[in-house]
Amino acid sequence: MTIFDELKARGLLAQLTDEEEIKELINNGKAVFYIGFDPTADSLHVGHFMALCLMKRLQMAGNKPIALIGGGTAMIGDPSGRTDMRSMMTRETIEHNCECFKKQMSRFIDFSEGKAMMVNNADWLLDLNYVEFLRDVGAHFSVNRMLAAECYKQRMEKGLSFLEFNYMIMQSYDFLCLYEKYGCNMQFGGDDQWSNMLGGTELIRRKLGKDAYAMTITLLLNSEGKKMGKTQKGAVWLDPEKTSPYEFYQYWRNVADADVLKCLRMLTFLPLAQIDEMDKWEGSELNKAKEILAYELTKLVHGEEEAVKAQESARALFSGQDTSEMPTVSLSDTDFTEGVMDILGVLVKAGLTASRSEARRAVEQGGVTVDGVKVTDIKTMYTAEVFAGDGIVVKRGKKSFKRVKV
Repeated sequence: MTIFDELKARGLLAQLTDEEEIKELINNGKAVFYIGFDPTADSLHVGHFMALCLMKRLQMAGNKPIALIGGGTAMIGDPSGRTDMRSMMTRETIEHNCECFKKQMSRFIDFSEGKAMMVNNADWLLDLNYVEFLRDVGAHFSVNRMLAAECYKQRMEKGLSFLEFNYMIMQSYDFLCLYEKYGCNMQFGGDDQWSNMLGGTELIRRKLGKDAYAMTITLLLNSEGKKMGKTQKGAVWLDPEKTSPYEFYQYWRNVADADVLKCLRMLTFLPLAQIDEMDKWEGSELNKAKEILAYELTKLVHGEEEAVKAQESARALFSGQDTSEMPTVSLSDTDFTEGVMDILGVLVKAGLTASRSEARRAVEQGGVTVDGVKVTDIKTMYTAEVFAGDGIVVKRGKKSFKRVKV
């Protein structure tokens, strides 16, 4: 199976321009491709996973990835999929986030000499002469066609600022610069980026002639992949300081039954034949598939040692054995009122609920246990001594666990 066929079999490719040419480049290791990442936080999250895994696969096949950090475009903010305008960030914040991204990406991509590149579009966007840019680049864009793009349609009702309206042109200009500076002949992006990406391909061909070798591919379900990064309690980060390896493991261990095989195909490097065998699995066997998914992805992000610890801790939790690797919340004297804390306060402090009212509902609905015992009274109180030593294990529902100790 060629690398192109494998990408299709894993469900990673959606829309393409110039399919035969793309296939030729990818299969022969001649693609110099880029994927963009806007540094809107100081950590990547699981919504970026699909893109990172794709870059790794293509690099393993001899192709050269360019990780484009949007230090310049982040000054504006991508309107795609947004109902409101992104908050502005300072240059210092953006630069810090860029450094954090590179460190995390290095777990997936080999940035050694000649194998991959990381570049920042601030290098060419921040020093542009506005009038020259309009004449040189803006003249190639039709406002009518831009307004018809899906990424702008979603914002027209609530109002699209002129600042954001420039995003498509700037992203298109990125591709032109990468093409001219580094020989980048291909771009990948999520399905919500299709209009922006086509703008880049068309800009290259209009400016440099129809023979210019620029191609576009979108990733199947990448907008769904971005949603993967969010849970009811916030984002699932790749930074272990934000989301512990155990929590990361548990996130994937608890994916929906309908999603587990899809995630195994798109995100792991297990052979397709092995994953296809799991198609026959049912009932409790699906839990085994989820364990495999969680272990493989935790190993990819945090290393084998942390993946083993997370898996053993998760299994121990259900068997009543040692759970020392479970995420822990530490209390201080100020968390107690006259030496006690009620169950609602414990749930909020542990981060298992966002508020006392949510905690109340969880208890009343029978979804809370402490050290394996269901708590049904919202007035249940705990003295500080209860949290001494190993503390207590608080569980909400089937998926959320925390050790709480002093």
